[in-house]
Amino acid sequence: MSYRILIADDEAEIRSLIRLYLENENYEVLEAGNGLEALECFNKKKPDMCILDIMMPEMDGYSVLKKIRETSNIPVLILSAKDADAEKILGLNLGADDYISKPFNPLEIAARVGSQMRRFYRLGAGDKKAELVTFGDLKLDPDGCTVFKNEKSLELTTVEYKIMKLFMSHPGKVFTKQQIYEYAWGEDFIVADNNIMVSISKLRTKLSDDPNEYIKTLRGLGYKLG
Repeated sequence: MSYRILIADDEAEIRSLIRLYLENENYEVLEAGNGLEALECFNKKKPDMCILDIMMPEMDGYSVLKKIRETSNIPVLILSAKDADAEKILGLNLGADDYISKPFNPLEIAARVGSQMRRFYRLGAGDKKAELVTFGDLKLDPDGCTVFKNEKSLELTTVEYKIMKLFMSHPGKVFTKQQIYEYAWGEDFIVADNNIMVSISKLRTKLSDDPNEYIKTLRGLGYKLG
């Protein structure tokens, strides 16, 4: 897989130098000459990592970083002529993963990019944020193991969350009691049939005053969402 790296710097020579070394490592490289271009490229091209200069026209690197962190946790390396500790701390506090000062060795840039990419994508220390699963006014956050209704989180047990994840990942699909039990309890056979009925009943109460608004019962078949 070829990962995509965005380089945002107002100096074309610096972008070209970094591009040369990153392409040598088989990365796909995107370029932006100012902060607004960087943010537009980020939104449209969805890079896997960003290298941001701090002092850029239109929008500085810190502002771009803050915007990126509103929607993404991809690795970000701050690149700047400013080497004061306060500047580094600010960048890290805003969500940067690494910081390197100018002048720099392009081999070090390539090495740090490689380190961040391995940590983030291959070693599992920071997998890409899982997408929210939605159904009507319900949202399920796989990373936080939380279900929201109208943006308000529901207090669910582990079993109840697993049942909702099963239903919301396959809206309209009918699941038998056996399938629900295997997924939510992790057992190959139903130990207590009443456990499923009680959990479904509690879920319905937490979801709505109308017990049939979300989870439907199909007699002799099972349950479904919607």
